Amino acid sequence: MKKFGKVLGIMTAAALTAGALSVGAAAEDTFKIGSSGPMTGPAATYGNAVMNAAQIAVDEINEAGGANGVMLEFNPQDDEHDAEKAVNAYNTLKDWGMQAFLGTVTSGPCIAVEAEAVNDNMFLLTPSGSAVDCITAGDNAFRVCFSDPDQGTASAKYIGENGLAEKIAVIYDSSDVYSSGVYATFQAEAANQPFEIVCAEAFTADSKTDFSVQLQKAKESGAELVFLPFYYNEIALVFTQADAMGFAPKWFGVDGMDGILTVEGFDTSLTEGVMLLTPFSADAEDERTKNFVAKYQELHNEVPNQFAADAYDGVYAIAAAIEKAGITADMDASEVCDLLKVAMTEISIDGVTGTGMTWDASGEPSKDPKAVVIENGAYKGM
Repeated sequence: MKKFGKVLGIMTAAALTAGALSVGAAAEDTFKIGSSGPMTGPAATYGNAVMNAAQIAVDEINEAGGANGVMLEFNPQDDEHDAEKAVNAYNTLKDWGMQAFLGTVTSGPCIAVEAEAVNDNMFLLTPSGSAVDCITAGDNAFRVCFSDPDQGTASAKYIGENGLAEKIAVIYDSSDVYSSGVYATFQAEAANQPFEIVCAEAFTADSKTDFSVQLQKAKESGAELVFLPFYYNEIALVFTQADAMGFAPKWFGVDGMDGILTVEGFDTSLTEGVMLLTPFSADAEDERTKNFVAKYQELHNEVPNQFAADAYDGVYAIAAAIEKAGITADMDASEVCDLLKVAMTEISIDGVTGTGMTWDASGEPSKDPKAVVIENGAYKGM
């Protein structure tokens, strides 16, 4: 597929301008992109990363002249990783005049919002909602990240093909669609790989502070590697409790682990050698990644995680689709949606989470996962 060029050249732009638009700097000829995610609460690392990176992309695109001359305006809303609050945020954004939705950040709220968006014929591109049902309610929804099935399958293949272990234990959250979805496909692919799942232990949202039972069973099973398809706050507890009981296997996670180095009061030395599958490695040497990481660090004094990277690419994908479809700022959201959902299947972009990324009509992206390892408190490509 021919790559879409005008917007993509902007992705290495080095400077922001004071006139770049954000919410509060509205103009009648702006294209309005709304977003919601957890900007407060236990998942705030994800939501703030998405909002910060999306604004960087919007500013870059505007500084370079917009998408076909159309300036972008970005409005982030806090949904606290709560489905009801996410729907409320979506309705607030509709009242604002949103023409496309970059969200939500997490899967449960995304499923709830997509049910509303399909009824409104609102274009939705989630940067990081990985549950299958985030984009299945209608033909209006796409995602930037890998789906849960993709993550589980790819993790099992990576562990098997690289001979990381012969005996694997899994700890997962059976009450969470993200965690249980990743585990289901990991388990299915494990049958094709040269390792055995010797222990699979579940927990629920009501019991996610004490992992002593799960860890003891994993230890007794002789597991050499433990697969952890859930979120970083709970994983920090797992690492702390495993260390206290003298259990030191290899650890392998997926994108929900990203953020582990930011947990307050956590001994990050316990993450040394931890591996995870991700679409983004901040130490990559390509110019796009280097420029993005440098700008994010300058503005926010931290290294961007893969949630930030997916959001950054998501804004550029929307801009490329706007150009491809010839969208103008005066079009209503339903008209925009009809054009964008076709254009998304016709663009190809080189982003920080993948080269030659494309989307099919189901809304799924095509790109290759990367594996990273934590060394000396930083992610390193494997």
